[in-house]
Amino acid sequence: MVARRLVLTADEHTWPKENKEPVLFLGEWCKRYSRKAVWQKLDAEVAPYHWDDRQKLFNDYQYLQDLYEKLLLDLSNKLNHIHSVNYSLRYWRILIGPWLSIFIQIFFDRWFMLKQTIEKEKIIKCNIISRDPMSVVPNDIKHFSNMYVDDDWNEAVYGQLLDLNWSDVVNIKRIHKPSIDDKNENNTSLSAKTAFKRHIEKFWVPLFNKLFSKDDGYFIISSYLSLKTVLKLQINLGQFPKLWQRLSTPIIKPDIQQRQWQLDRKFNDASFEEVVCKLIPLHIPTAYLEGYKNLETVTSQSGWPKKPKGIFTSNSYNSDDVFKKWAAEKTESGTMLAIGQHGGHFGMTPFIFYEGHQIDIADKWLSWGWSDKMRPKIISVGNLKGFEKNVGYDPNGKALMVEKCLPRYSRHLFAVPISGQWLDYLDDQQKFVKTLPLEIRKQVLLRLYSHDYGWDQRHRWKDKMPDVQIDSGNKNILELIKKCRFCVSTYNATTYLESLSWNVPTIIFWNLKHWELKEEAKSYFELLKSVGIFHETAESAAKQMINVWDDVALWWESKEVQNAREKFCKQYSRDNSELVEHLRKIFTN
Repeated sequence: MVARRLVLTADEHTWPKENKEPVLFLGEWCKRYSRKAVWQKLDAEVAPYHWDDRQKLFNDYQYLQDLYEKLLLDLSNKLNHIHSVNYSLRYWRILIGPWLSIFIQIFFDRWFMLKQTIEKEKIIKCNIISRDPMSVVPNDIKHFSNMYVDDDWNEAVYGQLLDLNWSDVVNIKRIHKPSIDDKNENNTSLSAKTAFKRHIEKFWVPLFNKLFSKDDGYFIISSYLSLKTVLKLQINLGQFPKLWQRLSTPIIKPDIQQRQWQLDRKFNDASFEEVVCKLIPLHIPTAYLEGYKNLETVTSQSGWPKKPKGIFTSNSYNSDDVFKKWAAEKTESGTMLAIGQHGGHFGMTPFIFYEGHQIDIADKWLSWGWSDKMRPKIISVGNLKGFEKNVGYDPNGKALMVEKCLPRYSRHLFAVPISGQWLDYLDDQQKFVKTLPLEIRKQVLLRLYSHDYGWDQRHRWKDKMPDVQIDSGNKNILELIKKCRFCVSTYNATTYLESLSWNVPTIIFWNLKHWELKEEAKSYFELLKSVGIFHETAESAAKQMINVWDDVALWWESKEVQNAREKFCKQYSRDNSELVEHLRKIFTN
């Protein structure tokens, strides 16, 4: 076995200076496609990824969920003590649950990859960047979400884990580099239209709400409902309509002196549980520790209702710490919290943290159609987005192929390609296009995912297929669909629910190895499969598009296809013409 230097991330500051030195990349995330001229010169191998075994992924997910529940209880007790409060487990689940669950899942992946690689390979040395450990502490959950997909943050985490667990077996050399870029603030210049909208939201909407606000009204924020539906719903609830806006979490610097504590639970010294318990105090966002009092101040001065009758959101439950703090307080006093489904994947997949988390913290959880007898909190309401009707399509238009990009590093776990498995997904996409005859291939418009995550999507496509038409993912998808004869959906999310609801000819394909379905959902996808809508391989999907290309309406408007589409939409994206009245009854009963 060849002795190798371990390379942790794509940060080339930590790579060997000599091309001849044998290297082991910890994962595919190390190899930026745009930098292949550099890494192709190295004597390099890539460590196998442990979650390529999807059964292990599922088993680990269950184990980590169990650990999350134990640590959530311990951390809730600790934070009650630190802040001299006595809030319930539900309060802390609402506020810190999303961060803690993602943190545990991410750190397990990073820890296990190091453990597996060091045990199985001959690793003799590794460079890590010397840095202040407080430089990688997030301010809040949104800041954390920006950090954990980044090379610099992951290098810091790998370095901490190496130092903590394997400094006696790996020769660790610390190198110097400027500290991590702060991605907590968005300095992107705004268009005049966006700037005007922000001005209205920041100054005039709060003033309007203050003039007409009632302390006991219903509070609706980031609901996924259309503006018209939000206004109509509030009128039907007997209150003057108000539009609430997200408030920013105060930015507070971490203080190492306030982090000299540990969780009380004890585990074996060499276990992951012991490691994660040591690291939680070093990584918990400042909003939950040093900045907790500041967060309290923002919520108390927010102008939001002090005794709301009910709270409804479809998005703020996760990435909005001001809302979470305020909502957690109100649920302590008995206020009803309703959460709406905010996209696809829900009710379809065998494992997804956010589905369970939302249902756990909510009094009522509103689905787009599906239900579960074992979980009575789930109420079948219908599609909250209220997709436009009569969108139409151009029977002589292009084929819009909608792409997905996922982070190079794992994040919260659910049934999607993880880390380097995205390369398998990309390979399927290119197989689909290659299978098409040239005259059809020229009419495919490839809509890339707007966030690249360092995969260099456009570069990869242009190298393989320089003539492919590419949309960067920033244009209005509805306007693109209207000009196309097909919508090709390549991943399990909201896109195909939209196109099916719009009754736009749709072909769906994905690899069930990475996009697993739960048993209850399989029959619905088999129904779509039977009429040529859903496919498990790229080649099958391409052949279907070839077969119906010249007369898409003949296929799409057939009785069999329309019956299958309607049955599927009834289960997962149901149109509800009485949505406002249905919501009123749910909120008031």
